[in-house]
Amino acid sequence: MIPPVIADTGGLLRALARTPGGKPSFPEYARILTSAAAVIVPGLILAEVDYFLRADRKAMRRLVAEVFDPATRYEYELPLPSDIARALELDAKFEGLALGLVDGTVAAVAERRQVYRVLTADRRDFGAIRVGPRLARSLELLP
Repeated sequence: MIPPVIADTGGLLRALARTPGGKPSFPEYARILTSAAAVIVPGLILAEVDYFLRADRKAMRRLVAEVFDPATRYEYELPLPSDIARALELDAKFEGLALGLVDGTVAAVAERRQVYRVLTADRRDFGAIRVGPRLARSLELLP
């Protein structure tokens, strides 16, 4: 079992994607969902995933059921007001990336929870972000 991870929108969507035959489209992403001690899903990520799954309501209902099922590895993480403020600080600090509130919140939750492993397809932005009091800590991008 690998340590907990924070799910970003692209990483979560890839982990859930299936081929017409039902096999994972991105097996390396799907493997992380089943092998992580916990998959932390920031609230804003769930909203963004809903937007991308607007044509597949069945998949979204299944995901929500899994995220809120206490028997799964998912942990739904409501953003705290301090996370929103920190997300905006990180967006300003790394303004060349145009992180926005959602990605900034992923970084802020990672910083607050001290879980620096992020399941993401966005290597450019999350590879450049640094967190921590001195912005010295990089995030470990999975896969």
